[in-house]
Amino acid sequence: MRQFTAIVNPTAGGSAGVAVLLRVARLLREAGAGLETEYSRSLAHARDLARQAGERDRIVVAVGGDGITGSIGGALSGTGTSFGLIPAGRGNDFARALGLPTEPEALARVLLHSGPRAVDTIEVESPHGRSVVLGSVYAGVDALANRHANRSTLLKGAASYYAGGLRAVATWRPAAYRVTVDGENLAHRGYTVVAANSAYYGSGRIIAPGARVDDGLLEVVMIREAPRRLFFTLMNELRSGDHVQRPEVRVLSGREVRIEADREVPCGADGEVDTALPVTARVLPGSLAVLC
Repeated sequence: MRQFTAIVNPTAGGSAGVAVLLRVARLLREAGAGLETEYSRSLAHARDLARQAGERDRIVVAVGGDGITGSIGGALSGTGTSFGLIPAGRGNDFARALGLPTEPEALARVLLHSGPRAVDTIEVESPHGRSVVLGSVYAGVDALANRHANRSTLLKGAASYYAGGLRAVATWRPAAYRVTVDGENLAHRGYTVVAANSAYYGSGRIIAPGARVDDGLLEVVMIREAPRRLFFTLMNELRSGDHVQRPEVRVLSGREVRIEADREVPCGADGEVDTALPVTARVLPGSLAVLC
């Protein structure tokens, strides 16, 4: 029977996240599985706990949102350790890309019976060093919006991302980017550049409809300078992915993407990581084994 180590972000999802974990834990133990629970003090601590559990041949389960999911998944990338998710955060975008259920009973069945699926991860190099993330790397107004959302104390979930987006767009000045995709240099002036492994970011927004987590490619989405009123329309179209049909949006794909800008531009990954440009995102094909 499978042996699990659940690593919990105590702040993600609040009491609702703890409740989901308790229900899943009961179902796993009733089925005869072994389960131990660790509470992380930080994302770095969560990565250490994940590596230690993997070295003991345990299945590592991230409990929380995209921040802890990305951190633990990145730590396990390339190790062969099986990785499970209990989505209990604000965004849960990588779990959404995998098609994971949200009901405790269905999650328990996935953890108990599903085989591992090989999915891609993203190696990120920046002035802050090297890291590995799962969903996307983005530089521009969306990173600023995410920063506002993470600092919000009144709004939760999608509402915090939408409010953060409105605040970010209201003050954004278009940046001049230099984007290099598999060696091809591209000039871009606008709102953002996204290198996406997953279709989703920002709590269910479909930034890259063509992105797949197991195709060995990153979808590169660039939104160029446009009137603010049009950008607000684009924000609404992220719910369906229809924004990619507009002439202001350019979509490419590649295995390696470098993003530079003419000024300081906020940059993030997987809803949590604040980094700085220039940044290089490189796909690591099939490097993570996920139960889904």
